[in-house]
Amino acid sequence: KVKHHVEIKVKDQGVIKVELDPTYAPITVDNFLNLAESGFYDGLTFHRIIKGFMIQGGDPNHDGTGGSKTNIKGEFSANGVENPLSHKRGVISMARSSSKNSASSQFFIMHEDDTRLDGQYAAFGIVTEGMDIVDAIAENAAPTDGNGTIPYKMQPVIEKVTVID
Repeated sequence: KVKHHVEIKVKDQGVIKVELDPTYAPITVDNFLNLAESGFYDGLTFHRIIKGFMIQGGDPNHDGTGGSKTNIKGEFSANGVENPLSHKRGVISMARSSSKNSASSQFFIMHEDDTRLDGQYAAFGIVTEGMDIVDAIAENAAPTDGNGTIPYKMQPVIEKVTVID
């Protein structure tokens, strides 16, 4: 299966380049590409940031409660899908609620390794350039609670997600 490349342009920060791998999470990759190509992510934010863990974005409500109109199957072992991609630094994965098939548009990029997420969330790619931007977002965040909540006016803005190939 062909890998895909996207660029996540973060306002005043730069570009995070990500390689998406449909080998183990084809539904997830297709969903992300379709949302990116439709412009869904443009203007959204990173609303949840925990230094040493991850940065999360892709919510039109900017608070962790929203998503796109479609939920997708969770492509991870706890949901019957073999996905050996590990939640290591730079991996992109889908956020979800407690329901295994609730992933929609919210995604997160690992700031540091956390293999406790393996088998529970659908990892679907890795940052190939721009980890310095992920680092800056994580290190400059001022969450208001232990869950990484960032006040709306302080949320880094995703200007555009561009599908390269």
